[in-house]
Amino acid sequence: MGPRTGVAHSKEVKSAAGGRGGGRLRSCSDGSRYSRRDDSSSSPMLSNPKSVLKRPVSTEELQRPGGPYIKKTFTIVGDAVGWGFVVRGNRPCHIQAVEPCGPAAAAGMKVCQFVVSVNGLNVLNLDYRTVSHLILTGPRTVVMEVMEETEH
Repeated sequence: MGPRTGVAHSKEVKSAAGGRGGGRLRSCSDGSRYSRRDDSSSSPMLSNPKSVLKRPVSTEELQRPGGPYIKKTFTIVGDAVGWGFVVRGNRPCHIQAVEPCGPAAAAGMKVCQFVVSVNGLNVLNLDYRTVSHLILTGPRTVVMEVMEETEH
């Protein structure tokens, strides 16, 4: 199995309770988390985190000349765990979470940036599942263009 990522669905996270007796948390490809009790008969419980976006943004708004967004390009080299970020949303997708010590944070990626392209492919009109799949099935080094809101 190749490197895992915050985009992947199998990265294990310790629960706040800690210890072996507590439940475990895992992150999903959409940024949601589920916990599983120690008995294998129970099914996972999903909880979708609230979106980090303050308001919906359209692809047209992102591409408007003179708009309040600037384009940035990141080259992120995955490590043994993955790339260290979570993509969410639909048309356009956005960065929902960035692992503080992960490769994406080291490259300068931040929460609330909108994903424009992955490895040269425009993804503005794709959903997060498709964008996540492109990242997970592509090369270990990912080149991403994002749009970031400028400071007012």
